[in-house]
Amino acid sequence: MEIRDRIQRICLEHRRNYGYRRVRRELKNQGLIVNEKRVRRLMRDDDLLAARRKKFVLTTASRHALSIFPNIAGAIELDGLNQLWVADLTYIRLRRQHVYLAVVLDAYSRRVVGWALSTSLHSDGALRALQKAIAERKPPPGLIHHSDQGVQYASGDYVNLLHRHQMIGSMSRKGNPFDNARCESFFKTLKQEEIYCSEYADIT
Repeated sequence: MEIRDRIQRICLEHRRNYGYRRVRRELKNQGLIVNEKRVRRLMRDDDLLAARRKKFVLTTASRHALSIFPNIAGAIELDGLNQLWVADLTYIRLRRQHVYLAVVLDAYSRRVVGWALSTSLHSDGALRALQKAIAERKPPPGLIHHSDQGVQYASGDYVNLLHRHQMIGSMSRKGNPFDNARCESFFKTLKQEEIYCSEYADIT
């Protein structure tokens, strides 16, 4: 009963965002060593398992005639900030509408340095996210900017902004999203621990 009570308190404190592995780690931090399977069973019995991810929506429109960059991100050994930025966007369904979140993430610190919300998949959201990142970080020449081959990142406005700030473009090969796993990890945590557990009506 004590273990079940602790589990319920942890789940309520974190708004049912924690899965059984995180709950087990929290129990361990509190001095209780509990088998992972037992934690999962108790959470399932009490309907406390974390909210499941929503249906995947494709956000990469890579069928276009625009120029793409070679993938050079894999050759970088990072030892500081503002050496490699990774850009990506994701779909978010709200109660009254759906929106797209574009982010630019510093690969060394794994911190989001620029973001923007938009209601379409056009380049505007991705462009504003990059503009915010540049204004915030003022990166030195030679920074490598990595993304997928989506039209948002291959558009003339986006590429021109990279060139104006002397950034080096890099893009994943189709079916091989190198380094965008960092953004995917951020999106997964954001959705699991905030978006799916809140009631947002619209973009405002």
